[in-house]
Amino acid sequence: MKRLQAIALTTVSVLGLLTGCGQGGETAGAGTPQGQEAGASQGADLSAIYTGELEKNVTIRVLENDTAIAQGYFQELLDAFNAAYAADGIVAVDANMDQYSNLADDGPYGYGPDVLYQANDVLMKYVEGRHIYPIPAESLSCWETIPQTAWEAYRAQVDGTEYYMGVPVNVQSSMLYYRKDLLPEDWQEQWDDDGNQIPDMTENWNDMYRYSKELVGQGDGRYGYMRSLYDVYFSSGFLFSYGGYVFGDNNTNPEDIGFSAGDARLGASVLLQQASLMNEDCIDDSVTVGAFSKLADGTYFATMTTPDVYSQFLKELTLAYEGQGMSHEEAQALAEENLVVTDVPKLPKSGDLTEEDPELIPLKAMGGVNGYGISAYTKSPNACLAFVEFATSYEMVMKRHEMLGIVPARRDAADAAGGISEIIYSNLEQGNIVIMPSIREVEQIWTPAQTFFQDLAKDAFRTGGRSYDSLEKIQAGLEAVDAQIYDAIHTLSGQ
Repeated sequence: MKRLQAIALTTVSVLGLLTGCGQGGETAGAGTPQGQEAGASQGADLSAIYTGELEKNVTIRVLENDTAIAQGYFQELLDAFNAAYAADGIVAVDANMDQYSNLADDGPYGYGPDVLYQANDVLMKYVEGRHIYPIPAESLSCWETIPQTAWEAYRAQVDGTEYYMGVPVNVQSSMLYYRKDLLPEDWQEQWDDDGNQIPDMTENWNDMYRYSKELVGQGDGRYGYMRSLYDVYFSSGFLFSYGGYVFGDNNTNPEDIGFSAGDARLGASVLLQQASLMNEDCIDDSVTVGAFSKLADGTYFATMTTPDVYSQFLKELTLAYEGQGMSHEEAQALAEENLVVTDVPKLPKSGDLTEEDPELIPLKAMGGVNGYGISAYTKSPNACLAFVEFATSYEMVMKRHEMLGIVPARRDAADAAGGISEIIYSNLEQGNIVIMPSIREVEQIWTPAQTFFQDLAKDAFRTGGRSYDSLEKIQAGLEAVDAQIYDAIHTLSGQ
């Protein structure tokens, strides 16, 4: 393997990465002329991309995620950056596009953003089409503060040479959210068998299943654990825990698809058992959409999602307490006390949630690394790089953590944040977080896997014949998923 080159400003082998006009201009994001093929060489040296000289009096359009916008962080970032670069006439603005907009579709015609914040699997799909520029990673102040495991999510090989195509900001994975004030009054006596002062139902899925069954049995519309099971990001981790995987060779080989590998059927069986104690909202995205309010009003005891939406749960729970007559300050303090975010529970090695005293194994959750990339269609690459440098600074990453609850990719910020960040980093180091593949073929996994998980959840509510009433039938369903993904990659896409 050739030496990893993070900057390679003069390396001839990546001239093909040049897609837009590399020089500065009065506006950014103008794109290539209509009809010009993305990735076509413009005959320029890569040194023309990052010259070190800022383009003056330009506007760069930045695509951020909806949560950062809704919670006010993005505006604070824009205001701080624009104040810092006012003398240069550089203005960063909201790209005002859907967070799922496709750069490959929009960029060539001048509609795409100049800088985009995306999960690694989304950002890295633009490498093959040469829609994003390589990043001079080693020149950034955050280079040595971000662990190599996070940088790896943005490493790609182009023309035989490897580059970093994005800058990590936020490490994502599954966390358990629950209401401490909804625990049984006698939980310390009845639900803490090991005496570690942590409720058993938050430590293992068997006790969560037992507690969920108890709540549902009361018939007052309350549920224990609720989750939209059709969501591949969260449900696939149950397969990984028993030997399943996405692609072979550490998620780099799309010839080898492994949702059905090992004893993955046991993980699917666990999901089916969980669905039996939920309502039909688990079949689609109803739980995902309603979890904030349902946890706040006490309908749900617990759910599983990512750390970066903590602020939304906290906001809803604060409002719920205010509705009981508390002042805002009292309500927020109580919400902060009762909203607990912790590691995901462990699984029974047998896959049987009714087993007593099971041997437990960790849940290997799917994870991702969100970060910034620079569009190859921008006319202001140096200004874009300045924005990325600013947005990934210790100060702004800490502000993002404080406002959104994210787990910083920067180790110095993660150490300062503590709490959830420590859990995520520990799971990452122990191999209990499976980072989403950073190859384009990952696009093809979502629909087949989602269809299976949705059908699996429906099975808990079928009154006629069951589709998955045996492990053999579950195995067949998973093997069908693998076949559908393979066909989508190698047959339907013409590869």
